[in-house]
Amino acid sequence: AAETKDRYVVLCQQKDVIPHDYIINALVKSAKDFLLSTTNELKLDLAGNNKLMTDKRLGDKDVEVLCAILGKSTALTSLDLRYNNLTDDAAPSISKLIKETPSLKELNIMCNDFTEKGAEHIAEALLTSQTLRSLKVNGNKIGNRGGMYFAQALQINNKLRELDLGDCDLGTECVIGLSTVLNQNKHLKALNLNRPLLFSLQEECVVHVGRMLKVNHTLREIHLAKFDMKDFGVERLCDGLYDNFSLGYLNLSCNRITRDGAAVLAKLLRRNTPLEILDLGFNRIEEDGAKHIASALSTSNSNLKALVVVSNCIQGNGIVSLASSLNTNSSLSNLYIWGNDLDENACKAMGELIRSRRLQPRNTDVQPYVVDDRVYLSELSHGIRRFYYWTPSYG
Repeated sequence: AAETKDRYVVLCQQKDVIPHDYIINALVKSAKDFLLSTTNELKLDLAGNNKLMTDKRLGDKDVEVLCAILGKSTALTSLDLRYNNLTDDAAPSISKLIKETPSLKELNIMCNDFTEKGAEHIAEALLTSQTLRSLKVNGNKIGNRGGMYFAQALQINNKLRELDLGDCDLGTECVIGLSTVLNQNKHLKALNLNRPLLFSLQEECVVHVGRMLKVNHTLREIHLAKFDMKDFGVERLCDGLYDNFSLGYLNLSCNRITRDGAAVLAKLLRRNTPLEILDLGFNRIEEDGAKHIASALSTSNSNLKALVVVSNCIQGNGIVSLASSLNTNSSLSNLYIWGNDLDENACKAMGELIRSRRLQPRNTDVQPYVVDDRVYLSELSHGIRRFYYWTPSYG
């Protein structure tokens, strides 16, 4: 691993490319970590938004040289290239790296400038890849056709476990295609379909996802944020989830779910399905919706561990109901409620939960404080996906 830096510098000279300081520093750091590791795994972090490491993001030529020296490596297990200036010109090199590297398990290329042409190259590599387990393409505008390339790849690939196609401008045909493929694919465990570009009000995509969840018993995590989902869509989704015994993480944030949709979800929770994380942030379930969910949690559910109801127009009594449900529910350990109407009663209820240690401070997004004998809540920057878009440069 220590020789990789020298080979990189030599190859840059041969190809008349200026060596990138960020790549050199990352290779040196990874080599040190590799020597100290007991697993002999090389993990390369080249995220372009790490301002402590670089002020110049990687370009196509930089990645072409990098992939050339990393190809056929038996140590490289993870490559993080998020938030750089990579275009379709870098896609063939990345595709070749996926095909040739027998140890590569994780690849993160989110928030670059790949289009459907780049998606075609990368999806084509999945047809033969036997090692890649996690692929994040989030934020690349690959469009409907680009997403279809990945749907086709999933018909053949049986090794991939996590696929992130969120914020990729997917269309209706692509979402339905992916749902149809997952009726047969029994290997993928996590799928992100956030923010597709849907122009129909009939919620056909949600209907197909619900039908897929009815027969797919492998998927553990699905993200359907910004899906323009309404209460009708929630009903269709739950119709499938009633018979699903594998899904543990359901993300329905940033939709149009109201108290009626919350009542349907409460019915699902009463079935005590394996669902462990439910994200309803940035909807509009209001006080009645919160009470429906609280009732299900306090009487019938013993599996849910995390609930997000951030910014849902919930009045104080709704928050009190959710807080009270934790007194009888022993499994729920994470509760996020900031952005609602936190009146005095809500503040007292949450404050008591935290002071009694029933709710650990690290497992919620509020912190109580007292002014003039009155309890208030302040916001904490905690969340269930805290390190999704960035990685800490410490620890």
